[in-house]
Amino acid sequence: MQHNAMPASGQVPFPIVPGRWIAMAVLLIAGFMNLIDVTIVNVALPSMQAAFDATSSQIEWVVAAYILFFALLLLPAGRLGDIIGRREMFIAGVTVFTIGSAFCGLAPSIETLVLARIVQAAGAAMMTPQTLAIVPVLFAPKERGAAFALVGLSAGLAAVAGPIAGGLLIGADIWGLGWRPIFLVNLPVGVFAILAALKYLPKVKGDAAMKNDYIGIAIAAVALLLVVFPLIEGRQVGWPWWCFAMMAASVPMTWAFVRWQFAQAARGAAQLVPVTLMRNRNFMVGTGLAAVLFAGVPSFFLVLAIYLQGGYGLSPLQSGLTTVPFSVGVLIASVIAGPLGPRWQRERITLGALLLMSAMLGLRMVVGGTVDEVVWSAFAVPLFIGGLGLGTSISPMFQTVLANVSGHDTGSASGALQSMQQVGAALGVAIVGEVFFSSLMRAGGDHLAYAGALRAAVLCTAISFGSIALLVWILPKPAPIAGRPPVAVD
Repeated sequence: MQHNAMPASGQVPFPIVPGRWIAMAVLLIAGFMNLIDVTIVNVALPSMQAAFDATSSQIEWVVAAYILFFALLLLPAGRLGDIIGRREMFIAGVTVFTIGSAFCGLAPSIETLVLARIVQAAGAAMMTPQTLAIVPVLFAPKERGAAFALVGLSAGLAAVAGPIAGGLLIGADIWGLGWRPIFLVNLPVGVFAILAALKYLPKVKGDAAMKNDYIGIAIAAVALLLVVFPLIEGRQVGWPWWCFAMMAASVPMTWAFVRWQFAQAARGAAQLVPVTLMRNRNFMVGTGLAAVLFAGVPSFFLVLAIYLQGGYGLSPLQSGLTTVPFSVGVLIASVIAGPLGPRWQRERITLGALLLMSAMLGLRMVVGGTVDEVVWSAFAVPLFIGGLGLGTSISPMFQTVLANVSGHDTGSASGALQSMQQVGAALGVAIVGEVFFSSLMRAGGDHLAYAGALRAAVLCTAISFGSIALLVWILPKPAPIAGRPPVAVD
């Protein structure tokens, strides 16, 4: 039986959705499955590389292909949820992600694995925007804070649990499957989430009159691939002329994308990135800074896993445990950041970026002093500091960027910001991976070679984090927009 929550004076009562907390649990389980998969893969990369005898560029694609297609599909998938219905899109996304996980776990070659990761990315992009959009349908305003807090908590727990779970699954070598169970474990979870969503998630009618900008998606995809493909493959094929030609061609392709968005706006048609956002200099600068921030994180964990397992022979579990202090730091800083709300945003971004830069430089010193054996305690301190830095900077970074956007553009701006976060991550994997593997190829394959490669890579990330601490002050001081509370994203 459905009841109404007691409304405040003059307000329309909010209908209480039966089983709403069960529905919330379904959303969290699906989101947790996606988030933990990202961190598990980093631990498993060396095992995958050994199993398939893959090249360094092929193993980079396992990470970069997922991030790239997730970034490309996030905005259109969110809009498609508005068109066909959030519940239907969420269930379709979990289904595609589960199928992609099965393909990953059964992949007979590295090329098949990369293609399966693209399927996974499509599923993740389909379900992720729907999760936050369904919460306001389930809960009255007074309950939404607790619901959104659970989303942030599940993300933090996934970051901590992922490396450990990956190491345990690979180390157990279940039925001789090696790394494959890290993907196959998603199958029963995904099936449960689909069945529970069919039963408990409320139906919300979509708006069939809305349209998607499929041509814009295609142009953006080509522009990104023109940059990412040569950065990852160039080293493997000796940097022929076509690599530089592709990167140069990305400039006019990006210009073509911008012109297409303006043409769509003039016709009153759907735009992948609204022109009003492109004209907002502060939003574009802030989005660029967010992309730089997130470029350093997945790329760092990729090369760190290769260093620990390939250079020093650590098991996947030992490698995962080594990185746990970073996740713990993120979790602690995120909890502290919540009560601070919109206060001292640029100062907190600066502090977070400086902590990240200090962590990278500290790791560079630790790596330089590591000879024959990796000492966990030596890595724990800088990694924990780095986690504190990321957790300190994420929330105020999102708030600062979105505070410079007018109210009717907030939804589009949030989606564009998340997409650019993933674009930055894909570019980071390509650039930092190029630095690491190029250094490794020149120096050979002993401990010193891996140490030198990691030191070069973390110096690159340290410089990028340091630039954020300076450039964030280009942005104006955020101020709450009249009639709308400051946006908080954790």
